[in-house]
Amino acid sequence: MKIEIWSDVICPFCYIGKRNFEAALEQFEHKEHIEVVWKSFLLDPSISELSSETYHEYLTKRKNMPLDQVNGMLANVTEMAKQSGLDYHLDQSIVVNSQKAHQLIQFAKSKNIGDKAEELLFLAFFTKGKNIADTESLIHIGLELGLNEIELNSIFDDQKYSYEVNQDIQEAKNIGVSGVPFFLFDRKYAISGAQPSQVFLETLNTTFTKWSASNPKASIQVIDGNSCSVEDGCK
Repeated sequence: MKIEIWSDVICPFCYIGKRNFEAALEQFEHKEHIEVVWKSFLLDPSISELSSETYHEYLTKRKNMPLDQVNGMLANVTEMAKQSGLDYHLDQSIVVNSQKAHQLIQFAKSKNIGDKAEELLFLAFFTKGKNIADTESLIHIGLELGLNEIELNSIFDDQKYSYEVNQDIQEAKNIGVSGVPFFLFDRKYAISGAQPSQVFLETLNTTFTKWSASNPKASIQVIDGNSCSVEDGCK
């Protein structure tokens, strides 16, 4: 059963949502039947790749929010992250355009390590204060993922991965996604926001029950004869 997750790696609630979803998945009885697909989303495409603003500066200047309100909001988000086992340092997070980071994710998805790429990019942005628009930093993350350095040097100029990012964004618009994180379960149920793990678990159970009814296991009738097996040898 497929679960699609629209996310932006500069979104503090997306990392929290990821962790809460993972906690639910660990408790889910049929997790081996779940396929997770990460989808790209840009919260603010107007941000420059050369920006050097922290989260505090970004929200006060670009969103025209009072400093006291920003401080209180980010303190609350940091505490929420802590409750999910995450260590946020938002005073060090550099708010930059995440297009290139999403191109790295798309490349990682082609190697079946999209989830791991999301994790390392979230960690780089929210905990380590890395510039995730900087090509050198992204290549370093790619190498941590075990990706090929020669290929990594070309993906940020490759229109293929830029196109895939834009396709995800357009798909989000088509189904009415206006904010992230957004979790779509088997294209039937959706969860918006960093909900508690119990909400994810309940939705997993509900969706999987219906999915299982539509996708029954194949029943094969076997006529036994002489054969060899790993456990019993030949008989």
